[in-house]
Amino acid sequence: MNLIKLSFRMLRRDWRAGELRVLALALIIAVGGMTTVGFFADRVQLALSRQGNQLLGADLIIFSDHPLPQHYADEAKRLGLATSTALKFPSMAAKGDNSLLTEIKAITAGYPLRGELRISEDFSKTDAAYIANAIPSPGSVWVDEKLMVRLDLNRGDKLEVGAARLTVSALITQEPDFSIGFINLRPRLLINAADLPATGLVQEGSRISYRLLVAGDSGKVDNFRTWAQSRLTLGERIEGIRDARPEIKAALERAEKFLSMAALASVVLAAAAAALAVRRFTQRHLDGCAVMRCLGASQSSIFRLYLYHFVTLGLIASAIGCLFGFIAQQALAFWLSEMVEAELPWPSVWPAVHGLLTGVVLLLGFSLPPLLNLRSVPALRVLRRDIGMPNTYSMAGYALGLVALSVLFLWKAGNVRLGASVMGGFIAAIVLFGSFGFLLVKALARLRGQTGGAWRYGLANIRRRATSSVVQAVALGLGIMALLALTLIRDDLLQSWRTSLPPDAPNHFLVNIQKDQLEPLESFFAQRHLAHPPVFPMIRGRLTAINDTPISSGDYSDIRARRLVEREFNLSWADHMQSDNQIVKGRWWKSGDRGKAVMSVEEDIAKTIGINLGDTLTYDIAGSTFSAKVTSLRKVNWDSFRVNFFVVTPPGVLDDYPASYITSFYIPPGQMELTNQLIKAFPNLLVIDVATIIAQVQKMIEQVTKAVEFVFLFTLLAGVAVLYAAIISTQDERIYEAAIFRALGAKRRQLARAWAAEFAILGGLAGLFAAAGASALGYVIGEYALNLNYAFDGRLWLTGLVAGVVGVTAAGLMGTRSALSTPPLMTLRKI
Repeated sequence: MNLIKLSFRMLRRDWRAGELRVLALALIIAVGGMTTVGFFADRVQLALSRQGNQLLGADLIIFSDHPLPQHYADEAKRLGLATSTALKFPSMAAKGDNSLLTEIKAITAGYPLRGELRISEDFSKTDAAYIANAIPSPGSVWVDEKLMVRLDLNRGDKLEVGAARLTVSALITQEPDFSIGFINLRPRLLINAADLPATGLVQEGSRISYRLLVAGDSGKVDNFRTWAQSRLTLGERIEGIRDARPEIKAALERAEKFLSMAALASVVLAAAAAALAVRRFTQRHLDGCAVMRCLGASQSSIFRLYLYHFVTLGLIASAIGCLFGFIAQQALAFWLSEMVEAELPWPSVWPAVHGLLTGVVLLLGFSLPPLLNLRSVPALRVLRRDIGMPNTYSMAGYALGLVALSVLFLWKAGNVRLGASVMGGFIAAIVLFGSFGFLLVKALARLRGQTGGAWRYGLANIRRRATSSVVQAVALGLGIMALLALTLIRDDLLQSWRTSLPPDAPNHFLVNIQKDQLEPLESFFAQRHLAHPPVFPMIRGRLTAINDTPISSGDYSDIRARRLVEREFNLSWADHMQSDNQIVKGRWWKSGDRGKAVMSVEEDIAKTIGINLGDTLTYDIAGSTFSAKVTSLRKVNWDSFRVNFFVVTPPGVLDDYPASYITSFYIPPGQMELTNQLIKAFPNLLVIDVATIIAQVQKMIEQVTKAVEFVFLFTLLAGVAVLYAAIISTQDERIYEAAIFRALGAKRRQLARAWAAEFAILGGLAGLFAAAGASALGYVIGEYALNLNYAFDGRLWLTGLVAGVVGVTAAGLMGTRSALSTPPLMTLRKI
């Protein structure tokens, strides 16, 4: 207890004396910068998820092929969540003698819970649409454009839906959960659920999909999902936006990775700042420890004394940093809210908890080994001031710090592959930077005789403090490397992401094309001077066995795996692999493999179902079986919005099975009438409009780009902490040097030039290290973590060198002004 009180007294004394300000400031800025990223990233991720949910019509949907038990809705309401229900089924809709197979949806009040349902009462002007503030009134029906065109409907017409005659009252121009997957193929209409009994369409054996839509606070939605997941029965499944279209899932996951990279950059800067600040603090307490040793203090007492000291400092500084981060992100969110349409929800408390833990772990990770050295300071230092701090635990110190940093990386990344790749790059950078740093210092020392004046003195200083110089150069190099890497992501990688979804990305899919329609369809596009889109064959088949072992949904505990086994797959064949596909295992077939029973499977679905390279898969296709061996696994870029398939075979394997064809193409906004012409020319074709999804994904990309750009400004603040700590770490030594040289007749201008030369050399080393590390890290992150192409840019090396030399020199001279202005007599008296 006495040690704790003494530790608190020393903490107050050191703070008043200014001993802790550098360390505390470095920690506050580092934690503040990281929590700014954490809070803001949390808010942006919540907003992105909510915007994605607008495409789903809810935060969560429970699907079922039978009426859903009431306990799902009861639990959602108990948690304070909004609910709505929808029944969806195919049936005929008729006007007079004309009828059409239609997708009917019966909805209840509140639909949609997320997103916008837009309607128009003027059937000739779809641009006159407005947001519906209610659902169709009883006795009325809303129809989509396909149904309007095919049945020649106008407002006020009577439409027969089963046994009921309903009045057409509005045209649907936008529906949130339409085109989420290739299940919404037919023309569609919306009716009030109160009219459903009058239609007489709900009968025993009817193919009806029952849905419960849920929306509300994200935490409550997560709790409800956890609760409902364990109670799902056969035929029931639960989906959020990430479970829907794979391109939406890819966009959200990539957005989170970009923001995680910004947070990881702050962690790197926090580690570098903490390491430099702790080093200075321990050096300034050598005398105090030597005196305590003379007075009989044991090594364990000194260690515990300073451990309490650092834990208290870490908690206080981290708490202040968290508060600073919250205020900073709130200001950022307010500023950003005027530039983007998305409303940012309040963040959760977890970024603050993470900030506290990160600050304390970083501080202790880099301070415990120096404290172990500090307790071993010999009492003889009281008489011999030239005795420095023992270096017994120095290597262990950096090792422990790296372990702490690695744990934080994996934790903050939220992705083992991303965290391991980035952390591996930084560890490799530290080892390489340190090794090359010592070699370069030795090489530069040989140039002293060939230079004169300030450069000779600068080189001599670096050679005399070789270890200190290398540590500073490595720390500064890591800081600049993190900032350069983040700049790469902001500029090059984000640009690659933008171009991965070009403005002319396919926004319509054409399904159910028959073989005899291929030539007429090509002529249709040619007559309108449009490029004919590539057409792909498609065969429906259900997976029935793996390696001749029959499978069923009951063999899997994972809900998605069970659903995939229950459904039919779209199979296709192709000579060449599409450009947005990449082989991750195995090989693509050669021209001589035509007709061989082999196939390529998408890697995500293979992982979910448990398919491995070399397995033999058996499919049921229209009552007959087909088997083939898996010779490759592919990664598919789903956010390209091109036609892609889970399973592909070589030509000549599936030719004898009944096939239809599918294609995707781009229609400019001013030529939307083309879809109506297509429907009239080919009545059997299903035209699927995914322009809404395209627009939403593009909006996500732009918002994430802006978020990373603004977060980058706050990461720069953490970079200032690294630079400040690096300059201050040698402040005391420079004050003594300045006093001695000025007492011997040196002028302030001469010392300033000499130190400028030293800082320029250190900055050049740091810039060189940063450029090399950022290039390698950018390649690893782009190619393996974010799946984007990264091209090396020679300008990065020039930027790194110039930024290192100019930045470190300017900051160094500003930081050493006090050393030059301190009267030599005052410094010599202290010595």
